[in-house]
Amino acid sequence: MAQLAKLRLLFGSAMMPAIAIVLLLIFIAYAIVGPNGILAWGDYSRQLRQRQAELKMLQAQKAAIDNRVKLLDPRKVDPDMADELVRRQLGVTHPDEVVVPMK
Repeated sequence: MAQLAKLRLLFGSAMMPAIAIVLLLIFIAYAIVGPNGILAWGDYSRQLRQRQAELKMLQAQKAAIDNRVKLLDPRKVDPDMADELVRRQLGVTHPDEVVVPMK
């Protein structure tokens, strides 16, 4: 009976450190393998490069649209742009027509 009490005392005193070690190991594993862990770093870097390339492409498209808007400013309309839009809206362009930029 005395040995059973000693065994209970031993397990009781070792329980809290064991739980703390298990929790610590779980946190360490989550820091390495989890969705925001060290192993996910490479995937985040790849996604960042993809998003940066997409951003550059969208910025180029925005610059082209901004240029067209600037050419259609009501205070100083570009005559060539106005002619192109009017002909397209009226349907007087030909399929074989080629626009040659002067600049």
